[in-house]
Amino acid sequence: MRKDNREVHLARAGGMPLTPEHFRLVSTPLPTPGPGEVLVRNHLMAVTAAMCTMTVADDLPMPSYRVGSPLWGAAVGEVVTADPASGIEPGTRVSHGLGWREYAVLDATAVEPVDATATHDPGVLLSHGAPAWAALTRVARVRPGDTVFVSGAAGGIGTLAGQIARHLGAGRIVGSTGSPRKADYLRRELGYDELVLRNGSAVTDQLRKAAPDGLDVVCDTVGGEQLEAAVERANNGARVALLGALSGQLGGDGISAPTRLDSALLIRRRIGIHGVSLRDHQDAEREWHREFTRGLARGEFTFPCTRLHGLERAPRALSELVAGEHVGTVLVEL
Repeated sequence: MRKDNREVHLARAGGMPLTPEHFRLVSTPLPTPGPGEVLVRNHLMAVTAAMCTMTVADDLPMPSYRVGSPLWGAAVGEVVTADPASGIEPGTRVSHGLGWREYAVLDATAVEPVDATATHDPGVLLSHGAPAWAALTRVARVRPGDTVFVSGAAGGIGTLAGQIARHLGAGRIVGSTGSPRKADYLRRELGYDELVLRNGSAVTDQLRKAAPDGLDVVCDTVGGEQLEAAVERANNGARVALLGALSGQLGGDGISAPTRLDSALLIRRRIGIHGVSLRDHQDAEREWHREFTRGLARGEFTFPCTRLHGLERAPRALSELVAGEHVGTVLVEL
């Protein structure tokens, strides 16, 4: 086993878009677990758009990143050593929240042993489907025959949200994305019925053609113009679930995503708009993993993801994700 540990630290905060100067790859002594702790060798970590916001904002439902400290995020690894009192054996595969480093020391209660028989691909545990599952089963509540719009359809949430909507009985699924290539993929591989392009003609005009009967459910990860257009095309009683604000990360300050909505229209059509956080639906993640694993085995779901290699690749992967260069969940193999 190595005697050093590599970590990615936040080198400076503020300023969008993120650049390599925001991060620093640091070599530190290999950490030693204390009483009740385990040492985990990370094998795989996820990169998400929310991590951009965590470099610049403090008022978040999770801890922000701090200059001079390592980043963190969902990861899967193998226990190397463990305090005997922890009850966890070396060699156990676990999921936890301290990615962005090769080795992590955690309290034994902060790791989740992984059932090796449940899935052959540990990356499945890092999918971004849980927020979409919570949004579409608990908040927006997709009903049979609904027309569903998913903004950012080629992202980690969007590639699964469309599948979840279909699984729940949606009749028509429309998404937005940034390129014809991605649009073709989403139609061909993930069952989207129609796509609108964010760099094409006005989104409202495209949505009018893609969903001539209006929208019953909106699963929004972008905000801005796309959310405005979706609300304009929403039917009476439509349910809108907000899961992200990518427009603020693409062309803004990384924190806000200003959107103009007509309050009279919201009242007249009785449109419900809700921000979604897994903190309010703590059972959704475990339920999603069960449903996803079962669906993968039956061929009912697929897991679109982009895999990159090496911890040093992770900062650039984050910038590329926000710029729309990857499809699905972005994973880094360590």
